[in-house]
Amino acid sequence: MIVRTLPFAALLLMTACAMPAVQAPAVQATAPAAESQLMADLRILSADDMEGRDTGAPGGERARAYIVARLEAMGVAPSSMGRLQPFEAQGRTREGPRTFNGINVLGLIPGTRVGDRYIVVTAHYDHVGVNDGQIYNGADDNASGVATMLELARRLKAEAPEHSVIFVAFDGEERGLIGARHFVEAPPVPLSSIALNLNFDMTARAETDGKLWVTGTYQHPTFRPLLETVQAQGPVSLAFGKDTPQDTGANNWVEASDHAAFYRAGVPFLYLGVDYHPDYHKPTDDFVKVTPEVFTASTELAIASFRALDRSLGR
Repeated sequence: MIVRTLPFAALLLMTACAMPAVQAPAVQATAPAAESQLMADLRILSADDMEGRDTGAPGGERARAYIVARLEAMGVAPSSMGRLQPFEAQGRTREGPRTFNGINVLGLIPGTRVGDRYIVVTAHYDHVGVNDGQIYNGADDNASGVATMLELARRLKAEAPEHSVIFVAFDGEERGLIGARHFVEAPPVPLSSIALNLNFDMTARAETDGKLWVTGTYQHPTFRPLLETVQAQGPVSLAFGKDTPQDTGANNWVEASDHAAFYRAGVPFLYLGVDYHPDYHKPTDDFVKVTPEVFTASTELAIASFRALDRSLGR
């Protein structure tokens, strides 16, 4: 998740350009028998050998290769523009602006009822890399959101959605939402055909308040009744907010993550994520800090939310 106090208007403008397709190396995408695939995805993506998954760094490439391997193992098709969406954009660093070469990862599952309308499910796979010799593993931010997205993809392959679903693992979120902004500027389908962007960012550590927060129903009030029927999963329930004019500063999440690019483009959005915790954007955001039962419950809640929206949108 990007630092939430940064307004969208302050994000650096990106300059997109065409780049050749990139072949991802093969990566083993299996889990130990005693570990759920959800937890395996989280563990692997937040391991030290991913080196904090910075955009344009070897660790980011390894994370991307793993996500590609998982999608292909599940039989999730590429999008109409392919599996990978390279981009070149100017992003921010602690030292100042820098040009980054990033790559979004895309997948597609066709819908059974409204195949020409799309729910774009997103989660950024990058994090902030290595700083001062310390690896920022970003287990919650945002290996968790990617793992939740991959679990949703697995469920939808088993039970197809009513809307077509485009999955996007974004690169460059921590560098100024540059992957999301490129996607919105060069989407694989017309923006007018996107019914909803559902963005997962930090879905693991809901134990702080027992809430998976839904941001965006103030902007799109018709979504709230669809989600109010979603029952709590174990210790985690949905909470609505952090999106009103009264929510100021870091407590307003309307522009806190990749969904901001859709919001600014006039595409309906909802953002699902947990609240701050002491390890946010610190090298201590590690796999061992995640409680499996809580993360599993949060992911089940996110999937139930998707199903409720998918059933009701457009009816």
